[in-house]
Amino acid sequence: MATGVIIRTTPIPASDLFSQTVLAISDTVNAAKDVVIQKENFKKFSTYLEILKELLELNVDHSESLENALQTINREIKVAKHLALECRHRNKIYILITCRKIVKLLEGSTKEIGRALSLIPLTSLDVSLDIKNQVIKLSKDMLDALYWVTAAEDVVVKKIELGIQGRDFDRSRANQLLVHIAEAIGISPEQSELKKEFEEFKREVEDATLRKDLAEDVQMEQIITLLEKADATTSLDEKKKKYFEKRNALGRQPLEPLQSFYCPITQAVMVDPVETTSGRTFERSAIEKCFAEGNNLCPLTMVPLNTSVIRPNKTLRESIEEWKERNNIINIVSIKPKLQSSEETEMLQSLSKLQDICTERELHREWMTMEDYIPVLVGLLSAKNREIRKHALFILFMLAKDSDDNKERISKVDNALESIVRSLARQIDEGKLALQLLLELSRSNVVRDSIGSVHGCILLLVTMLSGDEIQAAKDAQELLENLSFLHQNVIQMAKANYFKPLLHLLSSGPQNVRLIMAKTFSEIELTDHYKLSMVKDGALRPLLQMLSHGELEMKEVAVKALLQLSDLPQNGLQMIKEGAVGPLFELLYRHSLSSPTLREQVAATIMHLAVSTTLQEADWEKVLLLESQEDIFKLFSLISLTGPDIQRSILHTFQALCHSPNGSDIRMKLRQLSAVQVLVQLCEVDNHTVRENAVKLFHCLIEDGDKNTFLEHVGQRCIETLLRIIKTSNDLEEIAAAMGIVSKLPKDPQLNQWLIDAEAVQTIFVCLTDGNKNALHKRQVIENAVGALGRFTVSTNKEWQKIVAEAGLIPVLVHLLVSGTALMKQNAAISLKQFSESSVSLSKPMKKRGIFQCCLAAPEIGCPVHLGICTVESSFCILQANALEPLVRMLGEPDLGPCEASLDALLTLIDDERLQSGSKVLAEANAIVPIIKLLSSPSEKLQEKSLTALERIFRLVEFKLKYGTSAQMPLVEIAQRKNSQMKSLAARVLAQLNVLGQQSSFF
Repeated sequence: MATGVIIRTTPIPASDLFSQTVLAISDTVNAAKDVVIQKENFKKFSTYLEILKELLELNVDHSESLENALQTINREIKVAKHLALECRHRNKIYILITCRKIVKLLEGSTKEIGRALSLIPLTSLDVSLDIKNQVIKLSKDMLDALYWVTAAEDVVVKKIELGIQGRDFDRSRANQLLVHIAEAIGISPEQSELKKEFEEFKREVEDATLRKDLAEDVQMEQIITLLEKADATTSLDEKKKKYFEKRNALGRQPLEPLQSFYCPITQAVMVDPVETTSGRTFERSAIEKCFAEGNNLCPLTMVPLNTSVIRPNKTLRESIEEWKERNNIINIVSIKPKLQSSEETEMLQSLSKLQDICTERELHREWMTMEDYIPVLVGLLSAKNREIRKHALFILFMLAKDSDDNKERISKVDNALESIVRSLARQIDEGKLALQLLLELSRSNVVRDSIGSVHGCILLLVTMLSGDEIQAAKDAQELLENLSFLHQNVIQMAKANYFKPLLHLLSSGPQNVRLIMAKTFSEIELTDHYKLSMVKDGALRPLLQMLSHGELEMKEVAVKALLQLSDLPQNGLQMIKEGAVGPLFELLYRHSLSSPTLREQVAATIMHLAVSTTLQEADWEKVLLLESQEDIFKLFSLISLTGPDIQRSILHTFQALCHSPNGSDIRMKLRQLSAVQVLVQLCEVDNHTVRENAVKLFHCLIEDGDKNTFLEHVGQRCIETLLRIIKTSNDLEEIAAAMGIVSKLPKDPQLNQWLIDAEAVQTIFVCLTDGNKNALHKRQVIENAVGALGRFTVSTNKEWQKIVAEAGLIPVLVHLLVSGTALMKQNAAISLKQFSESSVSLSKPMKKRGIFQCCLAAPEIGCPVHLGICTVESSFCILQANALEPLVRMLGEPDLGPCEASLDALLTLIDDERLQSGSKVLAEANAIVPIIKLLSSPSEKLQEKSLTALERIFRLVEFKLKYGTSAQMPLVEIAQRKNSQMKSLAARVLAQLNVLGQQSSFF
């Protein structure tokens, strides 16, 4: 573009001058409307012209000074019009590159017009003051006017200037520059559009008729050279042609550097040679270091130098670069055959050299591509030597970075992607290189779709995602995100336990994609860790939305996924909070809207939700599954209307609810609904899982409440069914529950007789003597069996006691005193106490022996307590059963239940007339001291029982003297308590010990 426009003028009559100027203003404003670049600046200029036009259209007396001003204005308007037309018709790239010059010309014309207006002698004109003020203001505004290039235009111009000055302006920078140019001139960045605009620009520059400015001509040639490096401006074939013409013109051996290439200071080939005031050239960094150290003499001539003046030696630098490029081409050509050598050392040296060349400049990598290095490098990924593979991976990464074309070339080589993925699984340094190469390849849409299909690729990436290498983990995550555009890859990721992309599509994908993701989700076997994290990451909301969808298939996959998530109680609780209960029950109750399988899965999911209500958090947060009696009735009623799978789930649901913080209320309402009647019937069904869950729920309901309400539903047939289950079932939980029912049934004589007739005692014996008591459910079986046995050991029915004793169960009970759990010990002690209550009446009196018998036979030894002949089976004597020692030991149990039961059993030995003999036996068994210790028990009941025992024992002087002192302090403490029911009893014992008088106010 010319630096100025010469407009020739001839004298024109004043009236014509006015009309011509007004017409020129109109033409210029119209021309300015259609400019593509500099729109805002021309718009601003047009605004000034519009005001000027209005002023010129006024009737003003002509004068010489006004005409002179109009001449100048007319000339400058024509200059601006010419400028606007050029900006309208010339190539956009050309206009963009010369934008600063355009701004300068436009600004110059504006100021000239302003200056011309300022020279008009307004005082001599016959115009109003308002018009004069308008002219003055317009003149000032135009003189002060400033125009600017846009930010986008400025970026382009600066990048071009840097590109011309610099030496590392490569293809990628040229590509970026073209994108900025497209943005600035308002065209598509598509290659065809850019190519078309660039070719037009070249034609304009090459048009000799436009070359009026030599400096501009040189600049334009430099810009063309820069832009020709871009992919859009030069085809691959053109680049190849240029390269091979240059390559074939070279020799085969690298040239040694000329002496002038060496820096006199560093003795190394220079990179940035600069000339000093002495005329000698040095490496910039070396000479600047000398100056910084205070040395201002030329290192060669010792002439003083002006340290502020150093000039780049562009000619020498270009020569050095040309020499380097020549040698690099020769090296690139010569290295390729060496990479197919069988000598590993030579290969490694060649690869190292090639890696250095390719990292220097993008142009070198372009040459390597033209030399068809990619298949050779991919082949090296199968080498046995790890260092060879690492070099190959890095060089391929550098090539892939340069263009999508290179990415595609790499992926098209046979087994290329498979070889790279294999390197992922090798040592971490090689794996990281393979990862960064795959990441770069994934930035090509064409290659990206192939990466995920390589066997094991996604699994390896997910593994690296959780590794210790932070950068590798970041790269793996980015690569997985790139691959997640393909739904099949997302499914593979989920199967490898990386669910982020799946959750994203599940939440925000179209309906068909959400269905695929939910189906995938439902089919993957998740660990508890991933079930929990999936819910935390938002999986519930989209799944619950799908529950309410009209299509059955959507409901089915959602339920299947929710079923899997809900078996973790924390998740079940969250599902209740987020509103899953209503939609699930709707599916369960509406037969017509769901398939049998779907209803079974819904029932199982509801069962999981019920289990979640047993968590402590459910109590804290008041989370309920069934809120009313109507809800309970409606769900329980389904048991009679559904198949075995749904029955099992509903029964299990109620079991869980019975153990929830709200369990007592649930159990009460179920009993009110006559649930027991249904459960009794279900105990007889053939389906094991239904029967098992019915028995367990029956056991839950009988644990509390009025047990007599069960009598109307439990008959002989039910008793026989329960015993048959205990005898034949292989499920310890079911056996434990059935035995628990037997132990909790009302102690009704008729029920007991039915149990006896059904061989309950023999069954209990088998349960107590068979298997490992430490196993959880076996322990429950034994605890319930000992509890059940207590109904047959009551002292009011010696026939039942005899059956138990003859079954050999008393030694078993004694053994449990030693090895059982606290509950086993407690129930065993209770049974032994009941047996002991019958011993006094069953002990056989000793026969009086005649004189001959005394001489001939050894004296018969009687029971020291019952003073007769006792055996375990005949009189149920706890001494003969060796129960005394374990019972005494149980007095020290931390659990108060076994402690109290053992005390009750021991106290049967000092009942009535057995006080003397029984106390002696207790003393010999060291039982009296533990009984005294029970005076300090936290249980008042135990204190009272021990007080009663000691009051009887201390009637005997021998024991009062021996143990009285140790009992005084706890007795005094009890006696001093206010409002204590035991106060008078403690005082009475203290009186026995002569600590209080018989007439004390304590009585």
